[in-house]
Amino acid sequence: MSKNYNKILSPFTFPVSGITVDSRVVLAPMTTFSGNADGTVSDAEIAYYKERNRSAGLLLTACAYVLPQGKAFPGQIGVHADEMIPSLKRIADTLKANGGKALLQIHHGGRMCPPEELPDGQSVSASAVAALREGAQVPREMTETEIEETIAAYGEAARRAAEAGFDGVEIHGANTYLIQQFFSPHSNRRTDKWGGSLEKRMAFPLAVVDAVKASVKKSAGRPFIVGYRISPEETENPGITIQDTLALAETLAQKGLDYLHVSVMDFWAGSMRDEKDTESRAKLIYEKVGRGLPVIGVGSITSPEQAEEVLDSGISMIALGRELLIDPQWLDKIKSGKPESIEKALDVHNREGLKIPAPMWNGLLSRTGWLPLKE
Repeated sequence: MSKNYNKILSPFTFPVSGITVDSRVVLAPMTTFSGNADGTVSDAEIAYYKERNRSAGLLLTACAYVLPQGKAFPGQIGVHADEMIPSLKRIADTLKANGGKALLQIHHGGRMCPPEELPDGQSVSASAVAALREGAQVPREMTETEIEETIAAYGEAARRAAEAGFDGVEIHGANTYLIQQFFSPHSNRRTDKWGGSLEKRMAFPLAVVDAVKASVKKSAGRPFIVGYRISPEETENPGITIQDTLALAETLAQKGLDYLHVSVMDFWAGSMRDEKDTESRAKLIYEKVGRGLPVIGVGSITSPEQAEEVLDSGISMIALGRELLIDPQWLDKIKSGKPESIEKALDVHNREGLKIPAPMWNGLLSRTGWLPLKE
């Protein structure tokens, strides 16, 4: 075991739940597009998770929709009904089989949901403002009742995750989905208690956190991790600024969360709104709240050396997505003192060996430049 990677291989204890993981590596939530039509997990997904259940101390699932109205991808798994619990238990059991801790990411797509995936063909959001993308549907503005029902659905999702045997949940408040849509001045133009000022735009995200925390306290009956994923900025004008996000992060830090997971494509990247601002967004968030609220970093961390550099900055854990698609043994190779054998490019002839479901595989190969490929 190389002494050079002591930070990667050190255990970490989450401050609220008290749960300990045996390394600082997190399996990032990766959309598989491979669930069954009814929202249950497929055998191909189970094989994918089994292949990666030694890849990290903390293992995050692909996002699961909390209501059918929030389904954002073909082949997305659901956590919207008790009938999903046996399916979810298959995932939890598979991920935990080698001693890792398994978290279900809970999610609602809001205006980013494709109409063809929705029961009535109509997306919903904070306001009737379409996303800035070609062909985007104008969502229907949610009623007060729908907002309250959706908040409650996140709490119910956490209960089902606990009943299915997961060690926690990650609230997906990032990547332009519904929770972020309520926080964004682009997608939230409301004038009631759910929108307007920065504080009112925080109301929905904070209510979701409160609902999840209350549900966990009532139903989990054991230590249970609650984390939150956040995106630092938006390119839209008006849109979320880093100042907005730092204010939200400060408030989240008072909510008894176990971690904040900062979603960026490159951990060290600066502002997507101002090219002259080159300070790492993730680092700014860490500097604001990281001494009280653990921060998970992600984004273009490919080598053990890069991982150690990020951990040296004070970040508590690092999430790997592409790296664990390419080489599910990334962490094992460090543990065994063979980091030089880590694969650096996706072997395009080895889908079956890597246990990547066909829909996910096809998406990876069609996403030009996102993954280094080995022909």
